[in-house]
Amino acid sequence: MKAIYRVLLFAGVVTCAFPAYSPVFSRTGVQTIKRSSVSSEDTARINSLIREGFMFFKESSKGVLVSEKAETYIDSAALLCDKNKIDYPPLLHLLKAEYYFILNDFNTSEQEARKCIEKAGNVKDHLSQAKALIFLGKYYHRTGSFSQSVDNYEKCITLAKEKRLKRIIPECYYGQARVMRTVGDLKGESRNYELVAEAALQENADRYVLEAWLNNGGLYLEKMRNFGKADSLLKKCLNMSLLKKDTAFTAFSSAQIGWNFYVEKMFDSSLYYYEKSLKYSIPSKQHSISANSLGNLGTINRDLGNHNKAVGYYRKAIEQAKIVNDWYNMQWVYLDMSNMYLSQGDTSNAYINYVLHKKFSDDWIKNETLKGVSEARIKYEVDTHNKEVDLLSLRLKNNRILNFGFGGLVVLTIAIGYLILRGYRLKDRQRITEMNHTISELTQANLRQQMNPHFIFNTLNSIQYYMYQNDKLATNTYLTKFSSLMRKILDNSSRTSIPLRDELDALTLYLDLERLRFKDKFNYEITVDEEIDPLLYKVPTMLIQPYVENSICHGLMPKDEKGIVKIDMKLEEDHIICTIEDNGIGRQAAQERKKMKDTNHNSLGTRIVSSRLDLVNSLYGTSLHTVYTDLKNEKGESDGTRVEIHIPIMT
Repeated sequence: MKAIYRVLLFAGVVTCAFPAYSPVFSRTGVQTIKRSSVSSEDTARINSLIREGFMFFKESSKGVLVSEKAETYIDSAALLCDKNKIDYPPLLHLLKAEYYFILNDFNTSEQEARKCIEKAGNVKDHLSQAKALIFLGKYYHRTGSFSQSVDNYEKCITLAKEKRLKRIIPECYYGQARVMRTVGDLKGESRNYELVAEAALQENADRYVLEAWLNNGGLYLEKMRNFGKADSLLKKCLNMSLLKKDTAFTAFSSAQIGWNFYVEKMFDSSLYYYEKSLKYSIPSKQHSISANSLGNLGTINRDLGNHNKAVGYYRKAIEQAKIVNDWYNMQWVYLDMSNMYLSQGDTSNAYINYVLHKKFSDDWIKNETLKGVSEARIKYEVDTHNKEVDLLSLRLKNNRILNFGFGGLVVLTIAIGYLILRGYRLKDRQRITEMNHTISELTQANLRQQMNPHFIFNTLNSIQYYMYQNDKLATNTYLTKFSSLMRKILDNSSRTSIPLRDELDALTLYLDLERLRFKDKFNYEITVDEEIDPLLYKVPTMLIQPYVENSICHGLMPKDEKGIVKIDMKLEEDHIICTIEDNGIGRQAAQERKKMKDTNHNSLGTRIVSSRLDLVNSLYGTSLHTVYTDLKNEKGESDGTRVEIHIPIMT
């Protein structure tokens, strides 16, 4: 069960966190420099074009492609200014700053914003100055210069207080709250929300007040857990939104209050507020909020033992989430359904819902990763540009020194410039390496997630075998062990690595299940070097099992005699050697049997493990690999197979 994903606050449910510019035009409108008599119609037309250009940027939050349309208004306004020999008004520069920012031309965007501040100061257009300072606050936040972002917001607050500008101070405090959230300063974020509410109440800016209370309540609900403060802030938001008849805030705050009560196990109150949220979210088509409330109602009923009622809520939640492709809500609803079926012993439905959870979880993680990569790319491009500007400034300085004849100083300066450039390039390479490292980690996570359904599918086949044999005792034993094994898999599925003891426990359960399935046709031995601490040392999840599975299925099962599988763990200097040895028919005989069956099947498990070892090598700079050895007896006949897996030491 989850609270509503907090990004929704800034992605469409409530829009005043990133308000679009709505400039207020002064009586003079545009600034006349070269002509004293300008047609009032031309002035009005220029103002109208600028205003309409900002309206297109306002629509950009709804996914509308704005760059080409905004460019048309910018060009038209500029053409009128040029035709009448009018200097560009401050807000036209701000409009151009927004335009170039969307095009990722950050240098030009910053220059245009500063032109707006300069020209607005000359004509005492303080509102345009404030808007440009807010833009720079947003600009530096997006490009990773957090201290500069806060400085621009502070300058704007000082200007707004001095000139008594309306609706500016709450927006600046909101900008600072977003910066605090990015850098992880939770107390600073909360304090800025309080300042937003105080300033907005004085100015009767209701939506700022509502969102400040909602966001601050969300902080105390999740990251700064405090039931009383969260309840107080969220109920303030709820009561005011009911008074103002704002259905979005009413639905959102009710759902958050429901989650606050659920965390404290106060189910009756939680049910009341989630149902209240649905009364407002469904008619207003707030599908993500409806999906979250319905899903949580399902989980509450699950906890109360009302499983049939819970299933009904879960299905309605998924229907609402599908309308807006809300992968976040779908993935956790399917996971809660899987856990419910598992607790009932319904492993078939548990497996089906777990696979669906994995599918939508992967989609959600991929989407969030793309957002992160996009943000990282913007910050990287701005940083690179700033370095180029610094380097250009240094070269110009060297040229001036040359003009004054300081030849020796020029040589020294060039040497320093070379060292600085070399340092910048090394930092760039390091940053690219870190990005590749992150991508490799994500790829490894996806491969690990592929392993879980593969293994569960094979185990379910074993259960099906006993059911067909009508062996009730064996089926019950098998289901008990399988439920324990599946619980371990579900617990470990979100972790990159687990303690060696957990991996060996899961492997032991798997071997016991296979022995039951094949009626004790083989034995197994697991030996761990005394120097290995099973709790301290960690290994990648589900790394060993596919090789053991190959030994049993392809080595021991075709053999008439009883077989044995030996698993041995030894500690080397920088890795653990896991040796898996069987006395089966050997790889050559297994290949011949495969050809006779005319099948092209390859082990998905071992192929995934091989890919994961390749990724470990790329992540840690190791040369770890898997070594296969065909065992022979004294007569030179095949006597089994030995596999050595080199596993990196992780703690």
